[in-house]
Amino acid sequence: MSKLFGTDGIRGIAYKDITNKLVHKIGIALGYILNVQKNNNTVLIGYDTRESASMISSTITKSLINMGINIVDLGIIPTPAVSYLVKKYEADAGIMITASHNPYEYNGIKIFNKDGYKLSDELEAEIENIIKKNIKVKLSTKKGGVLNNYNPINDYIDHLINALDNKDLSGLKIVIDCANGASYKTAELLFKKLKCNITILNNQPDGYNINKNCGSTHINTLKEYVIKNKMDIGIAYDGDADRCLLIDNTGKIIDGDHILAILSNYYKYNNIVGTVMTNLGLIKYCQNNNINFISTKVGDRFVLEEIIKNNYKLGGEQSGHIILKEYANTGDGELTSLKILEIMKKSNKSLNALASIMHKYPQILINIEVNNSQKDDIINNKIIKTKIKAIEQKLGNNYRILVRPSGTEPLIRVMIEGIDKNVIEKTAPLIVNIIKENI
Repeated sequence: MSKLFGTDGIRGIAYKDITNKLVHKIGIALGYILNVQKNNNTVLIGYDTRESASMISSTITKSLINMGINIVDLGIIPTPAVSYLVKKYEADAGIMITASHNPYEYNGIKIFNKDGYKLSDELEAEIENIIKKNIKVKLSTKKGGVLNNYNPINDYIDHLINALDNKDLSGLKIVIDCANGASYKTAELLFKKLKCNITILNNQPDGYNINKNCGSTHINTLKEYVIKNKMDIGIAYDGDADRCLLIDNTGKIIDGDHILAILSNYYKYNNIVGTVMTNLGLIKYCQNNNINFISTKVGDRFVLEEIIKNNYKLGGEQSGHIILKEYANTGDGELTSLKILEIMKKSNKSLNALASIMHKYPQILINIEVNNSQKDDIINNKIIKTKIKAIEQKLGNNYRILVRPSGTEPLIRVMIEGIDKNVIEKTAPLIVNIIKENI
């Protein structure tokens, strides 16, 4: 068995990688670890709109109940809601069943601790060890049960509204793409409470259409809608709504790097935590505005670790995964979009004008399909590294090449960015060929 936990929980193809048997083992292992800490534990379980969610949630619920754990079924709800509600409800852990931005056939399990943070590496390793070594753990003599009398969606929406100074966001023409995912219930209720003039797209999930030609990973349809209907802003969430991308009134895509610049400029944050994938444009913006930019490995967990370690307030990724630490312990797409709308309303500026503070460098991203077992060999291949380094040195300081393995998919990701688009377009195939020739 390969490593169970990736950078964002456990993920794979439902019924093939994420099987009933594996889910049962995860539930038993988690229940055992919680019972070591104390008795009478409570675990929250939420999920997105994938067809396979029912199999996973029912299996892990049964396993945890057999371990003496009480369950609160949150239903279909965004990932950041689980993170928030774990702490609000004083539960001992939270489980989100989702594969985020991936197609419907994928699914996964994210586990949060009692404070709403993703599990530590040590606890993940403990769960993995129990499963891999088939360690027999003792079932609880006392069964758990399913707890009711909770109102998770309204509690989460109230939390989001309380993060705003301005509770009236009327006057802006807004279109929202829910990706047929977890925000399909919360978004409409949330924005109507804030008196927004909204149009909602892709909020009719059928179990199979999550992220299908919609949401933050397929944003062109939203872009066309914004331009055609003269909207002030388009908002695109992913399947579990922990990230968002925006479209301004001219049809320009406003990604996570632009969002970080806007937030830091308006709220006067002195530090921004990004990743090695952060665009050079944001780094230059930080340099020009005396903002400390800190780079981590790709993955929101690494961004959050750096934020917590140094008591920073803002961080995120180009993908739209933004962490506003004053309000949330994980990325939150709906929260991020609300804060941008609040800035637009307070400043009386368009999103295009707000985003103009940062110039984005041209960037090309290429995915190369590989076997998971090949990832380390490719990244550590001396021939590949030497040839790429030679190209990078020839290009100079206004260009950057990054080759890294995906933490969630069987891919090697190649990123090239720089001041001249023509140069990076010519360079990209050279990098891809170097990798393919030496696999």
